[in-house]
Order: sequence, then C-alpha cells, then structure tokens
Amino acid sequence: MSAATSIGAESSAAELLRRLSDVASSSGTQVGAAARLFAKCVAADGVIQAFGTGHSQGTALEVAGRAGGLIPTNRIALTDLVQFGGEDPAVLADPMLERRGDVAARLYELAAPAPRDLFVIASSSGVNSAVVEMAHEVKANGHELVAITSVAHSTRVEPRHESGKRLADLADVTLDNGAPFGDTLLAMPDGTSAGAVSSLSAALLVQMVVAETVRLLLDAGTTPPVYVSNNVPGGHERNLELEARYAGRIRRTAS
Repeated sequence: MSAATSIGAESSAAELLRRLSDVASSSGTQVGAAARLFAKCVAADGVIQAFGTGHSQGTALEVAGRAGGLIPTNRIALTDLVQFGGEDPAVLADPMLERRGDVAARLYELAAPAPRDLFVIASSSGVNSAVVEMAHEVKANGHELVAITSVAHSTRVEPRHESGKRLADLADVTLDNGAPFGDTLLAMPDGTSAGAVSSLSAALLVQMVVAETVRLLLDAGTTPPVYVSNNVPGGHERNLELEARYAGRIRRTAS
C-alpha cells in the first residue's frame, strides 16, 4: 500500500478481503496436502497437536477444541508449563518466553503425544526459538508437521534459533498466511503502518484444511469426529461422548 492510502474501517476491510481472497485462491495445493495429513492422522486414531505463541495462540485455538472443528485435537501453550508442569507462574511474565528454545522439550513432554500424532505449529514470523525448537523436537520424534507462517516475513528476517532454521524449513507442509512483512496493511504518514492480517488469514487456512479433511474422511466412508456447538441442545453431551474416545490425550482448558 502507498503512503497515500486512506486509513479507516473501509480501507481495512477492502485490503483484508483482498488478502484473504488471494490466500484462498493460491493455497489449494498446500491446503490439500495438509488435509491429507489431517485425515491420515484422524483415521489412524491420532491427535492433531497445535502450538503457537503470541497471537498465533489464536490459530492453535482454531485447530483445537472449537465448534465445527475436529475433536481429536490438542492445544499446546506456554501456560502448560504452569498448568500442567508445576512451574512458578512468574515464568509467564517473561515477555521473551517465546524466544526461549529450552521450553519446547518440556512442552512436548507434557503433551505426551503418540507417534501417530500430527503437529500444527503456527508462527507468522516463523523464527522465534520456541516454535523452531518445537519443530525440531517434533521432527526428531518422527511426527509429520504442518506449519502456518508468513513466507514474506519469515524470509526477510534472520532466524533466532541456533540451527539457523526457520519454521518452514522443518515442515512437511507449509501454509502461507499471506501476511506482508510486519503483518500490517495500511501505510501511515510517518512511515509506519497499521491493520494486522495474519490472525484472520491463518484462521481461514485452518478452516479450509478442516473442511477438506472432513470431505476426505466422508469420501473414505468415515464419520468425521466433529464438534457441535455446546450452545445447541444436546451438543455438550454429544461432544463429551466423542471426547471420551481420546481420554487422557486431549486437554480442554478454560483459556
């Protein structure tokens, strides 16, 4: 966008919709590849493990535990260190926690994934040590990995992990969220810009993958294990019954 671009709701909506349309139209091959991994995991009685830090936690929430989404899903979060790992809550006050690679092995251990589980790691920058180290941990343990990242941003910044790798370098399938460098869309007079896109475009990609996964499972004669909203009659009870199939393997927390 040029410096002359107007700032406001209409400009934001127009540019967001353009970006989302571009992501949807250009991601078919990668979405299909990711969906095949999702369907393979579900068919093998695996769990899809989702991890993200910062705003990418929202992408992990799109994967794990939402109405219309797949039930065999689990969200891994930095807060697991405290909630399930017994660490002092003060550890979460560190604003640089997502840049610490040493937390990944502990988070992986706490999740206790089965060999057949699939991982989805979301990071728009794709360079912070926690997500890259988690990707290393995932691959070292033989799991397949889907990355959701901004190729435009990630390729313009230096990796922070000691390996020199970015998230996309370790993934079996990379979904490009189409966010520009800096994750902002609307130029301001002082040379900065405003209006983020990656949260919306990553959510779009997740829902495209889920929809394609459901199609693949149906085509294979399998009833997809999908959440019904807890806010419709009977939904909560139905979901609990299906969740019981994955007892001890998926966690549903209030946050």
